[in-house]
Amino acid sequence: MQSVSSSERVHISVFGRCNAGKSTLVNRITGQDVAIVSPVAGTTTDPVQKAIEINGLGAAIIIDTPGLDDTTTLGNERVQRTAKVLDKTDIAVVLLTDTECDAEQRIIEECRIREIPVVVALAHIDRLTNYPAMVESLGSKLGRKILPISALTGEGVEQLVKEIVAIRPAEERFITEGFCKAGDRVLLVMPQDKSAPKGRLIQPQVQTIRELLDRGTIPICCTPDRMAEALASITTPPELIITDSQAFEDVYRLKPEQSVLTSFSILFARYKGDIALFMEGVRALKRLTPTSRILIAEACTHTPQNEDIGRVKLPRILRKKFGETLQIDIVGGADYPEDLSAYDLVIHCGACMFNRKHVLSRVERARTQGVAITNYGVILAALSGILDRVKVE
Repeated sequence: MQSVSSSERVHISVFGRCNAGKSTLVNRITGQDVAIVSPVAGTTTDPVQKAIEINGLGAAIIIDTPGLDDTTTLGNERVQRTAKVLDKTDIAVVLLTDTECDAEQRIIEECRIREIPVVVALAHIDRLTNYPAMVESLGSKLGRKILPISALTGEGVEQLVKEIVAIRPAEERFITEGFCKAGDRVLLVMPQDKSAPKGRLIQPQVQTIRELLDRGTIPICCTPDRMAEALASITTPPELIITDSQAFEDVYRLKPEQSVLTSFSILFARYKGDIALFMEGVRALKRLTPTSRILIAEACTHTPQNEDIGRVKLPRILRKKFGETLQIDIVGGADYPEDLSAYDLVIHCGACMFNRKHVLSRVERARTQGVAITNYGVILAALSGILDRVKVE
């Protein structure tokens, strides 16, 4: 269970007011003292998350959030961070403590807009003598089922977990869906430069290789400088070639005519994001000028390397094509502007470190603001002049 990437886990976020019992519930579900429990309002200062395994659901991450009504000195900032948790939330648990629940209703409504399934519970029933009436009143007010629970005693928590399992959206996705089938030979061209972790493969390579094995294909791995030898070592060309985006041009020159070519970044753009919108977004290249402004967004926060694709190579290629005065902003990790209107184009990485919900929330922000958005693999194929010869869907 611990080997499952956080990006592949179901993200369950717990929302509620200060002292609603969020931390106690997280500790109860995980069976560990993950979150600090205290009667002092504002004890949970930042979202706290824990990887767990839930029977019937599988690998998950449960997230404890600061109180919706935090009035401490940094309360407003904490409430904003709580709201940002929604960007990566697959399932929301909202805890109520009173029939006055305006803040909780706002979270529930935001979940409805974002199409996030919600489980609502009345907390602290061990302290309430009239909780059945409160459950009925709240159910009528909110128009939804209310579960009575006590995180302290454990009463109702098992049923809460069952509800979480029951409402999980049923969606099985594959990175290489539609690109290959059992028995196909797949050549993976994987540069191992300074940006690759020493002694390990990067996450997209690991996930893709594992999936190819599970799907019954025959993966063959090489670096770009050994690609010709790899091709010569097999009797017939591979059905599929997957390359790192930065090696597109070199790989395309060696690609057998009958082999299909794609990239890890394009595969993850399909798997995590909206490939149709990314393909539409790349058309913005035709409108760029030396005074245009571009945002490059990376999901991870690794230390930049000399030949980092997002922070070095891509900006260099763009400025060479559109002019040295091209303005390029780069953000990493959770840093992603609320307002994207200043940009002519957003270029997002393959987002192997984000779950699908997180990527789609960023894509939707760009779409609703009318800002073009694309992906590393798509734009590098376009800039190389081979996008029409690369498989993207």
